[in-house]
Amino acid sequence: MESASILLGICARHLVALEPNLLAEPATARAFVRLAERAAAKGFDLRVASAFRDYDRQSLIINQKWSGARPVSDASGQPLAREGVSDRKWLEAILRFSALPGTSRHHWGTDLDIWDASTVPGDYRPRLEANEYAPGGVFAALTAWLDELIAADNAEGFYKPYDVDRGGVAPEPWHISYRPVARSLQKAQCIDICWPLWRGDPDPEGHCHEAMAMLPLLERDGEALFNRFVLV
Repeated sequence: MESASILLGICARHLVALEPNLLAEPATARAFVRLAERAAAKGFDLRVASAFRDYDRQSLIINQKWSGARPVSDASGQPLAREGVSDRKWLEAILRFSALPGTSRHHWGTDLDIWDASTVPGDYRPRLEANEYAPGGVFAALTAWLDELIAADNAEGFYKPYDVDRGGVAPEPWHISYRPVARSLQKAQCIDICWPLWRGDPDPEGHCHEAMAMLPLLERDGEALFNRFVLV
């Protein structure tokens, strides 16, 4: 039950505080502290914008995007209009940037969205957009430094699972994952444990959650979507 609960993002018992209001898996938190200390020695102020995100938070995001209550963007970051777009294409556009609840790597506490506070004003709020991390962007130097460490397998165990476009999730240069723990969780991912939650049935902890608004589409195309957007 414990492993399924962690995979689905319905358990936070294993997590520790990383920063105020941010939780992470313990080994991940320790590794991030080491990475941040190394970054500071190079003049960076490595911060975390997002860490653990639970199932219900992810479900709210996806359902709101599906309904149009929250904006959906295309590959270039421009807002998409719902009119004239098939349900399948609309969900694919959502999944390029936001995971289905129960499948997000942020559920595990091993994955962090990072930024560099040393290069921006104190009131800056990172948008987590590609142009911030690209050459000429405010976080370009951090990106180059960290990518060099990752290429040498010298980044305290972190890597970037969405480093390139594989046809599913869009590249996320801000997203790092603690491989020593995330690897086993990734191998355990399967769509079968998601169905009860998506349908609003009890989860492994005995709690029910809001059914997914696009459930009929998931029941028809869920396997194909899972293979494309989750199994990276």
